[in-house]
Amino acid sequence: MSVSQPLNVTDGGPRQVVAGLMDRARVAMDAFADADQARVDEAVTALAWSIYEPGRAEELAALAVEDTGLGNVASKIIKNQRKTFGCLRDLMRVKTVGVIEEDPAKGLVKYAKPVGVVGAVSPSTNPAATPVNKAMFALKGRNAVIVAPSPAGLATTTRTVGYMRAELKKIGAPEDLVQVLPAPVDKALTQALMEAVDLIVITGSQNNVRRGYSSGTPCIGVGAGNVPVIIDETADFLDAAEKIRMSKIFDNSTSCSSENSVTILGPVYEQAMAALRQVGGYLCNAEEKEKVRQALWQGGKLNRRLIAKDAAVFAREVGLPEEAAKCDFFMVEEPLGAVGKDHPFSDEKLSLVLTVYKAPDFPTAKKQVTDVLNFVGMGHSVGIHTKDQDHARELAEDLNVVRVLVNQAHTFGNGGSFTNGLNFTLSMGCGTWAGNSISENLNYRHFINITHLVREIPEDKPSEEDLFGAYWGKYGK
Repeated sequence: MSVSQPLNVTDGGPRQVVAGLMDRARVAMDAFADADQARVDEAVTALAWSIYEPGRAEELAALAVEDTGLGNVASKIIKNQRKTFGCLRDLMRVKTVGVIEEDPAKGLVKYAKPVGVVGAVSPSTNPAATPVNKAMFALKGRNAVIVAPSPAGLATTTRTVGYMRAELKKIGAPEDLVQVLPAPVDKALTQALMEAVDLIVITGSQNNVRRGYSSGTPCIGVGAGNVPVIIDETADFLDAAEKIRMSKIFDNSTSCSSENSVTILGPVYEQAMAALRQVGGYLCNAEEKEKVRQALWQGGKLNRRLIAKDAAVFAREVGLPEEAAKCDFFMVEEPLGAVGKDHPFSDEKLSLVLTVYKAPDFPTAKKQVTDVLNFVGMGHSVGIHTKDQDHARELAEDLNVVRVLVNQAHTFGNGGSFTNGLNFTLSMGCGTWAGNSISENLNYRHFINITHLVREIPEDKPSEEDLFGAYWGKYGK
């Protein structure tokens, strides 16, 4: 299939470029405004097929790694297909056109309406899958979307958008329902888009999220990841270790949901560490740990030569022994409480490095993961490997996170899974704890406005005694 490219709209400054895209987006929305649910779902399916088709899934995965230098092809193929398939499953089960809910008892009828033109800011870590994911959500609500790529992922995102447009053309839908900012993409052009659209949805750098929220346009941003997990004394250690390995190595830890630290309860520390080594973890000694620290952070920032790289490349660049290069990921032990700016291993590492803490008991482990999240990652998520559901409930009750995953590979479960009830997404809202406007996985509901038809019902007015009686009885009038 040939790639359908947008027209050349690069003449003029950022505002003029964006104005041209916006005009075309609104024309496309007008042409799509009367689409019924079946037609909308057909368009959403077309977008899904644009990246799910095996040849394109592989091509875009390879291009993404070549384009950005981040992650690995095999994982990105899985991401392109699994996330898209799961998202399509979710979207085919919901209604977004016309009446979407009726409540006769309350006299309410709810109608779904588009939010308008969506500006979708996408990250370099997912330059293909995230734009498709957001475009599917947008079109499900009969909106148009303009994608703002990361400059590092521009070639991949541009080709991805071209495939989406080609599929829309194939079914006779307006191609301009999906557009992409033209090269060269920079902060000025992305800022102009943020100020022009009706809704901004941002996945990626926290700098972009802050700019989106200050743009004057309604904005949905997501928070930073730095997922800590706990292994308690009741866990199945080999199962926990394998799930942590699978999650940690997926796409070389580019996911915000990748485990960055594990806190193990003291009585089972040796057993859990043995399981982690058994599944492919390499435990760095003190000298090797220092080599990792010096190499991974350069001038206080993560070294792009090491983030999201294969284990063999990481080991060679750091100067780890041949034994380490044959392993899947690298573990560094840190003292309990070693959290904050002076302890970089407590931060998000975007690499195959897993920080390990030893806690004497569960309350101390809970405090440790809380301290980690208070430093970086508040609101995002935490995981626990346990057979003690009271431990899981305690984390959910006491920690300021949106998601608590139990006995799951975090990267595969946090953004939706076929074995949990979370919505499939590539954008995880982290609540006001992280300065976000949503505290759930980004989904189709964020891409529709709702009109309420309100009819009168029999009066539903309790007496004063009903409402104040208990208060009066306890405190008087």
